[in-house]
Amino acid sequence: MFISNHSLSSVPCPCGSQKPLNQCCDVYLQGQLPAPTAEKLMRSRYSAYYLKNIDYLFNTEHPKYRKPNSRAMITATANSLIWLGLTVLNTEGGKSEDETGIVEFMAVYQEGKSVAQLHERSNFIKEKGKWFYSDGEILPPIQAKKNEPCWCNSGKKFKQCHGKLR
Repeated sequence: MFISNHSLSSVPCPCGSQKPLNQCCDVYLQGQLPAPTAEKLMRSRYSAYYLKNIDYLFNTEHPKYRKPNSRAMITATANSLIWLGLTVLNTEGGKSEDETGIVEFMAVYQEGKSVAQLHERSNFIKEKGKWFYSDGEILPPIQAKKNEPCWCNSGKKFKQCHGKLR
């Protein structure tokens, strides 16, 4: 997705911060500043998937943890999914003074005609003042209670949406 610089002030950041993109993740995505915390790196990586910024995703993956086909895997994921929303559930460590951090999140995406969620605990490492994604543990999907809003952001109650599929 291409967004011109003059329109960045009116585009909300995909990370869910409620800030304009140019006042949030864009400074990290453009390489102007490194993400100061593990959570900001995670949010900026979500925005990079949303915007299909493959170079940023590749460059913020810790080199020690990269697989030989990392760039191809990142590209395939970015091109096959439409990201619909991000919720940060928990953060452990990952502050500017820390060397490691964990961010648990739930991201909603669309693949073809199906909407699904990714629930993950991501691990981050800081090296030479720069945060990197190292790896993550995929967790079971979060199930909303039947009268709560559905996690897919459809506006329907869970029981009338993805709760029907159980």
